[in-house]
Amino acid sequence: MLRQKYATDPRFSRLLKLSGLNNAQLDEIDKILEDKQLYEYLESDLSKRYPKTKETGRNSTPVEVIFRLLVLKHLYQISYQEILNCVNENLVLRQFCRVYFNRLPSKSTLIRWANLIKHETLKQFNQRLTQLATQLKITNGEKVRTDGTVVSTNIHFPSDNSLLVDGVRVLNRHLQQARKLIIKQNISTDQRLFQNRHRTAKIIARKIDDLSRTRTQAGSEKRKLSYQKLLDVASATLKQAQQVKTILHKAIGKDVNKLVKTFQLFINRVEQVINQTFRRIVGQEKVPSSEKIVSIFENHSDIICRGKQNVLVEFGHKVWLDEVDGGIISNYRVLKGNPHDTQQLPETIDQHLKQFGHPPKQISADRGVFSSLNENYAKSQGIQQIILPKPGYKSKERQIQEKKRSFYLGRCWHNGVEGRISFLKRCFGFQRCLYHGEDGFERWVGWGIVAHNFLMIGRTLIHKKSIACE
Repeated sequence: MLRQKYATDPRFSRLLKLSGLNNAQLDEIDKILEDKQLYEYLESDLSKRYPKTKETGRNSTPVEVIFRLLVLKHLYQISYQEILNCVNENLVLRQFCRVYFNRLPSKSTLIRWANLIKHETLKQFNQRLTQLATQLKITNGEKVRTDGTVVSTNIHFPSDNSLLVDGVRVLNRHLQQARKLIIKQNISTDQRLFQNRHRTAKIIARKIDDLSRTRTQAGSEKRKLSYQKLLDVASATLKQAQQVKTILHKAIGKDVNKLVKTFQLFINRVEQVINQTFRRIVGQEKVPSSEKIVSIFENHSDIICRGKQNVLVEFGHKVWLDEVDGGIISNYRVLKGNPHDTQQLPETIDQHLKQFGHPPKQISADRGVFSSLNENYAKSQGIQQIILPKPGYKSKERQIQEKKRSFYLGRCWHNGVEGRISFLKRCFGFQRCLYHGEDGFERWVGWGIVAHNFLMIGRTLIHKKSIACE
């Protein structure tokens, strides 16, 4: 049965007072976390774990404890086990998480609860946090600066040979699982179907890496032949997997159904890897990025080229951020593919109007966002200061406009968004996503933004109190 909270334990409060321990920042975040609306969003997701989660079954870990544990995890950017260890040993964190003298959930239990929270729910959290920040007069939505960044998925560099080796390794792993199930159910099969080709694939892939360093024609020919051998090994493993999947249909049980689905998933992905490698290496064809797969595990990863000198290609997703005055990220969105930056400004303005109910006085973005259509749209929505530097040739009128003091000050304020992105990458996991799947990616980004906004609200409230005391 889903519980909302533990009963308050006065003994724990007295113990905490006697210890003299305190954390001013967590105290301010703690007050914000008492908002009932946040728990309503969360409870609606957690109640869907089982058909009658809210009515029957043993008592669950309370919703309040789960939420506070997850906020702390992403605030400190540590693992599930580490946050449980920290809370278990620290009286202040036990009070913050409302655990008191009760037992904490296990790591696997916390992960299962965390995976139930949808990324749409995290967007609702963020909207509510922005409302609370407005009520506390931390922001009034008068200024907006918008920019994008790339959050990488947790994959290695996707060379063709490494992807083929990954495919052979994963299919072989599931072949061995299938072998155990088939033997257990006394189904007769040819043992050659379970031949392990992973070691052969690794040796050939290593040879390809060595040959990649040579620049001679003979080296290129040898590399092409090695690729052909690796493709043959991968294709043979793929045929084994397809045949074993057919045999598994004769078996029965939940484990069998799950394994068949997994086989089908990876068979499709390995087929795509073999196809794109054959086209690129053997056929000497330029494969479009939209037809490529860069990981058989995180197949949703996009290939993103932003023209950065130090990073030519990135693998992950582009994330667009809208920051208002007060350092609050009011809106964010994970983009599909690699759309042009000019497409993002109208949506930023529309979301701001929906969130705050009025247009900002000032909006700013980088020169990559500039277009006459964007400027005209911003003007039509009643925005007074539009800070969009024009790239390339500028007329005399445009030069005069961009040399105005108001435009210069707007550019100076906008530059702070780069620092905000750097802060998110250093402290809130925007360098690399550690959750799996497309839904996991959006949850990782959502939790990072939510944790950031909690921190900014807490810091601002502490700063206001210190000024009031002076």
